[in-house]
Amino acid sequence: MCALRGTCVPDVRDGLKPVQRRIIYGMFQDHRLTHEAKYQKCAKVVGTIMGQYHPHGDVAIYDALVRMAQDFSLRYPLVDGHGNFGSLDGDAAAAMRYTECRLAALAAELVQELAKRTIDYRPNYDGTQFEPIVIPARLPQLLMNGTTGIAVGMATNIPPHNLGELCDALIDLSRHKDLEVKDLLKHIKGPDFPTGGQILNSKSELRQIYETGQGSVRVRGEWKLEELARGGRLVVVTSIPYAVNKSNLVAKFGELVRERKLTPLVDVRDESTKDVRIVLEIKRDADPELVMAYLYKHTPLQTNFGVNLTCLVPTDNPEVGAPKRLDLKSILRYFLDFRFDVVTRRFEFDLKQVQQRLHILEGFAKVYDALDEMLKMIRKS
Repeated sequence: MCALRGTCVPDVRDGLKPVQRRIIYGMFQDHRLTHEAKYQKCAKVVGTIMGQYHPHGDVAIYDALVRMAQDFSLRYPLVDGHGNFGSLDGDAAAAMRYTECRLAALAAELVQELAKRTIDYRPNYDGTQFEPIVIPARLPQLLMNGTTGIAVGMATNIPPHNLGELCDALIDLSRHKDLEVKDLLKHIKGPDFPTGGQILNSKSELRQIYETGQGSVRVRGEWKLEELARGGRLVVVTSIPYAVNKSNLVAKFGELVRERKLTPLVDVRDESTKDVRIVLEIKRDADPELVMAYLYKHTPLQTNFGVNLTCLVPTDNPEVGAPKRLDLKSILRYFLDFRFDVVTRRFEFDLKQVQQRLHILEGFAKVYDALDEMLKMIRKS
């Protein structure tokens, strides 16, 4: 739990917490770790972030960096990790002296416009450098990857969503400002978790969640039935709910087999590689639907994701955000307003560069028109 709300609650504009923002900014600005650069030791990156921007301990910084590289934690990872960065089974990442990292290709869309003075900066913790208040994200990171955090007196828990659906909704909202949440849900079908799973909520329930900014999303793992050549059948679980530890889930299945609480279930095997594949061997006369119904009720194969769309919104003080629970439309509207401001400042920067260049070229033109006189003046001097 965080004592300061600003460290645990993301900004509605770039969708990042301070530690995430500083990691991305430090990797880009100080180490130039774009997606085309060579991998660099995480220990070196963490040291830079801690020494220049985030003096809160290397463990917290490394944990945040690791999560940003896990494709089972983030729908669209922002860090490209090389080495052991943990697994769905709950395995911890290797120590930072062993792992390497660089920014993911998608992260370039978050920092691409930094050089054109599109955002404001503030002094770092010791006043020796400057850091961005927010970064000029070109993607709706807040809803794209979601976030979770607990601070004193408040919490946030935002699910991830499909980027294509978010972009369609943003385009529609930019053209029709009077759209309501129900109209936006024609594009955004609901959360899109990196581990897959089936969402059980009805359309009306999802609409209420997105209109109020809070609620509960029911998620269950998906499964399929495989027929064996000798006549038997296997139930194969192909996805699990978000944030569920796979090894603990398999252990729970095994416990049911050992204690014979679910007699139709004969054996359990975890055959997962890159994709989830948990094999449940059932008796020939067993009803797979009843077996799965029992597992959904008595194991974490079905869970609830508590939605809380709380984030920091801009105030009169550009360095301080106010926590507020928003609905779906408000989040998208804040992002569009932010992008309008960023693009305006980017064009102003480009215009100023062109004007400065034009001023120099006009001077060259005048000199060229009076070239003979200029040469005479130079010779006389």
